[in-house]
Amino acid sequence: MLHQGYWPDASPAELRAHVESCRVCSDLVVVSQAFQAAHRQTAPMPNLESAGALWWRAQLRRRNAAIEKVGQPILGAQIFALMISVVVAGAMIVWKGNTLKAWLEGLPRALHFDALVPVALSQSTGLAGILIPVFATVALVSGVVVYIATERQ
Repeated sequence: MLHQGYWPDASPAELRAHVESCRVCSDLVVVSQAFQAAHRQTAPMPNLESAGALWWRAQLRRRNAAIEKVGQPILGAQIFALMISVVVAGAMIVWKGNTLKAWLEGLPRALHFDALVPVALSQSTGLAGILIPVFATVALVSGVVVYIATERQ
Protein backbone atom coordinates (compact mmCIF):
# COMPACT_ATOMS: atom_id res chain seq x y z
CA MET A 1 0.00 0.00 0.00
CA LEU A 2 2.87 2.32 0.76
CA HIS A 3 4.55 1.59 -2.56
CA GLN A 4 1.34 2.26 -4.50
CA GLY A 5 0.62 5.50 -2.64
CA TYR A 6 -2.42 4.31 -0.68
CA TRP A 7 -0.86 4.76 2.77
CA PRO A 8 -2.46 5.71 5.20
CA ASP A 9 -5.80 6.67 3.66
CA ALA A 10 -6.85 3.28 2.25
CA SER A 11 -5.19 1.09 4.84
CA PRO A 12 -7.18 -0.82 7.45
CA ALA A 13 -7.11 0.30 11.08
CA GLU A 14 -5.25 -2.83 12.21
CA LEU A 15 -2.39 -2.09 9.82
CA ARG A 16 -2.11 1.52 10.95
CA ALA A 17 -2.11 0.40 14.59
CA HIS A 18 0.66 -2.10 13.81
CA VAL A 19 2.78 0.53 12.07
CA GLU A 20 2.39 2.89 15.04
CA SER A 21 3.46 0.20 17.49
CA CYS A 22 6.24 -1.44 15.41
CA ARG A 23 9.47 0.54 15.18
CA VAL A 24 10.74 -1.24 12.01
CA CYS A 25 7.47 -0.67 10.12
CA SER A 26 7.19 2.96 11.21
CA ASP A 27 10.78 3.62 10.11
CA LEU A 28 10.02 1.93 6.77
CA VAL A 29 6.98 4.18 6.28
CA VAL A 30 8.95 7.36 7.11
CA VAL A 31 11.85 6.45 4.80
CA SER A 32 9.59 5.33 1.96
CA GLN A 33 7.48 8.48 2.15
CA ALA A 34 10.65 10.59 2.12
CA PHE A 35 11.94 8.79 -0.97
CA GLN A 36 8.58 9.12 -2.72
CA ALA A 37 8.42 12.85 -1.96
CA ALA A 38 11.98 13.32 -3.23
CA HIS A 39 11.17 11.37 -6.38
CA ARG A 40 8.07 13.48 -7.05
CA GLN A 41 10.09 16.67 -6.66
CA THR A 42 12.98 15.57 -8.87
CA ALA A 43 10.99 13.69 -11.50
CA PRO A 44 11.16 15.63 -14.74
CA MET A 45 7.99 17.16 -16.02
CA PRO A 46 6.70 15.59 -19.21
CA ASN A 47 7.96 17.25 -22.35
CA LEU A 48 4.80 18.57 -23.95
CA GLU A 49 4.82 19.54 -27.58
CA SER A 50 3.66 22.90 -28.74
CA ALA A 51 0.01 23.48 -29.48
CA GLY A 52 0.86 24.17 -33.13
CA ALA A 53 2.44 20.75 -33.56
CA LEU A 54 -0.54 19.04 -31.93
CA TRP A 55 -2.94 20.99 -34.15
CA TRP A 56 -0.89 20.12 -37.26
CA ARG A 57 -0.94 16.40 -36.38
CA ALA A 58 -4.69 16.51 -35.82
CA GLN A 59 -5.18 18.17 -39.20
CA LEU A 60 -2.93 15.59 -40.84
CA ARG A 61 -4.88 12.71 -39.27
CA ARG A 62 -8.17 14.27 -40.37
CA ARG A 63 -6.91 14.72 -43.92
CA ASN A 64 -5.56 11.16 -44.11
CA ALA A 65 -8.88 9.80 -42.83
CA ALA A 66 -10.72 11.77 -45.50
CA ILE A 67 -8.37 10.49 -48.20
CA GLU A 68 -8.89 6.89 -47.06
CA LYS A 69 -12.65 7.40 -47.01
CA VAL A 70 -12.59 8.76 -50.56
CA GLY A 71 -10.18 6.07 -51.76
CA GLN A 72 -12.29 3.11 -50.63
CA PRO A 73 -14.89 3.38 -53.42
CA ILE A 74 -12.12 3.90 -55.96
CA LEU A 75 -10.41 0.71 -54.81
CA GLY A 76 -13.72 -1.13 -55.06
CA ALA A 77 -14.23 0.17 -58.59
CA GLN A 78 -10.72 -0.92 -59.57
CA ILE A 79 -11.28 -4.42 -58.19
CA PHE A 80 -14.63 -4.60 -60.00
CA ALA A 81 -13.02 -3.47 -63.28
CA LEU A 82 -10.27 -6.06 -62.89
CA MET A 83 -12.81 -8.81 -62.27
CA ILE A 84 -14.84 -7.78 -65.33
CA SER A 85 -11.68 -7.72 -67.45
CA VAL A 86 -10.71 -11.20 -66.30
CA VAL A 87 -14.21 -12.51 -67.01
CA VAL A 88 -14.25 -10.92 -70.48
CA ALA A 89 -10.79 -12.29 -71.27
CA GLY A 90 -11.86 -15.75 -70.11
CA ALA A 91 -15.03 -15.55 -72.20
CA MET A 92 -13.02 -14.47 -75.25
CA ILE A 93 -10.65 -17.39 -74.81
CA VAL A 94 -13.53 -19.86 -74.51
CA TRP A 95 -15.60 -18.34 -77.32
CA LYS A 96 -12.93 -17.46 -79.86
CA GLY A 97 -9.99 -19.49 -78.55
CA ASN A 98 -8.69 -20.77 -81.89
CA THR A 99 -9.07 -17.42 -83.63
CA LEU A 100 -7.46 -15.62 -80.72
CA LYS A 101 -4.58 -18.11 -80.66
CA ALA A 102 -3.97 -17.64 -84.40
CA TRP A 103 -4.12 -13.86 -84.00
CA LEU A 104 -1.62 -13.91 -81.08
CA GLU A 105 0.72 -16.20 -83.02
CA GLY A 106 0.62 -13.84 -86.01
CA LEU A 107 1.00 -10.66 -83.92
CA PRO A 108 4.83 -10.77 -83.63
CA ARG A 109 5.15 -11.15 -87.40
CA ALA A 110 2.68 -8.32 -87.97
CA LEU A 111 4.59 -6.02 -85.63
CA HIS A 112 7.96 -7.20 -86.97
CA PHE A 113 9.28 -8.29 -83.58
CA ASP A 114 11.48 -10.83 -85.34
CA ALA A 115 13.68 -7.94 -86.50
CA LEU A 116 14.45 -7.09 -82.85
CA VAL A 117 15.41 -10.60 -81.74
CA PRO A 118 18.70 -12.21 -82.76
CA VAL A 119 18.24 -14.97 -85.33
CA ALA A 120 19.87 -17.71 -83.23
CA LEU A 121 17.61 -16.96 -80.26
CA SER A 122 14.39 -16.78 -82.26
CA GLN A 123 15.10 -20.12 -83.97
CA SER A 124 15.92 -22.04 -80.80
CA THR A 125 12.94 -21.15 -78.58
CA GLY A 126 10.60 -19.27 -80.83
CA LEU A 127 9.35 -15.76 -80.26
CA ALA A 128 6.65 -16.89 -77.82
CA GLY A 129 9.36 -18.32 -75.58
CA ILE A 130 10.83 -14.85 -75.33
CA LEU A 131 7.68 -12.73 -75.11
CA ILE A 132 5.91 -14.73 -72.42
CA PRO A 133 8.71 -14.36 -69.82
CA VAL A 134 9.11 -10.68 -70.73
CA PHE A 135 5.39 -9.97 -70.23
CA ALA A 136 5.37 -12.02 -67.02
CA THR A 137 8.32 -10.02 -65.70
CA VAL A 138 6.65 -6.72 -66.59
CA ALA A 139 3.46 -7.83 -64.84
CA LEU A 140 5.38 -8.93 -61.74
CA VAL A 141 7.44 -5.75 -61.51
CA SER A 142 4.40 -3.54 -62.03
CA GLY A 143 2.56 -5.42 -59.28
CA VAL A 144 5.47 -4.88 -56.90
CA VAL A 145 5.63 -1.18 -57.80
CA VAL A 146 1.91 -0.74 -57.16
CA TYR A 147 2.23 -2.56 -53.83
CA ILE A 148 5.13 -0.37 -52.72
CA ALA A 149 3.35 2.80 -53.85
CA THR A 150 0.20 1.93 -51.88
CA GLU A 151 2.20 1.00 -48.76
CA ARG A 152 3.78 4.47 -48.58
CA GLN A 153 0.41 6.17 -48.53
